[in-house]
Amino acid sequence: MSDASTPAEPLVHFETTRDSVAVVTLNRPEVHNAFNPDVIDMLSDIFEDLRVAEGVRAVLIAGAGKSFSAGADLAWMRAAADWTPKENRADAGDLAKMLAKLRALPQPTIALVHGPAVAGGMGLVAACDIALATKDAVFGLSEVRLGLIPAVISPYVIEAIGPRAARRYFLTGERFGADEAYRLGLVHAVVEDRQALSNLSEKIVSAILDGAPEAIFEAKKLIDHVVHKPIADVRDETSRLIAERRASDEAKEGLSAFLEKRKPSWAKG
Repeated sequence: MSDASTPAEPLVHFETTRDSVAVVTLNRPEVHNAFNPDVIDMLSDIFEDLRVAEGVRAVLIAGAGKSFSAGADLAWMRAAADWTPKENRADAGDLAKMLAKLRALPQPTIALVHGPAVAGGMGLVAACDIALATKDAVFGLSEVRLGLIPAVISPYVIEAIGPRAARRYFLTGERFGADEAYRLGLVHAVVEDRQALSNLSEKIVSAILDGAPEAIFEAKKLIDHVVHKPIADVRDETSRLIAERRASDEAKEGLSAFLEKRKPSWAKG
């Protein structure tokens, strides 16, 4: 018989390691880490805290148990069918805000995917800067099979896999494996198992910690600024950005450290 006084496990587990890495773990393994309003609210609050957190240099997103995330909790979706249009708009807006907060974090974000990452779970992967997967990972956009569409996650997924691949997988609801996800550009690497996933994530985090935190954030913003724009339209702006960065304290420290054959102040070890 369980102890009734034992506090329930949080739906999302959050911790910051001594290496300045935040680990956010979806923690509903009994339902394959499916989203519900409480999970979305917790993630949104965590991402808001991380946005202003001092000393956090990277963010890992993972799932407890056998899955990364199976997307929306179907009981939640069924209940939502009976809500008013206003209620449904507000509810969908909460998911959109959560994903936008994740995407806008100043720290690099890394999705560590094992098992299913489907529907909204695949959207969470696409919203991260970097995605790594085990070979048993499974992806898919099954919304049309339920009479739904992958609307809120679509900007992130289409950016990751492109409109042509989106036309296939949005319309068919097919599931696909890690190798196909790698071919499409959804994930950056596929590894054997969860231990290899952990090892690779440590390697990537180590590379991130060698970079200057403010420069990394500016590099993230730079991608969004120039993507899909003609070079002539961004030439002056990109010249201004590098000129400002050359005069920054980070650049002065980084260049001095290189010339003096030492590690810059932000680097570990």
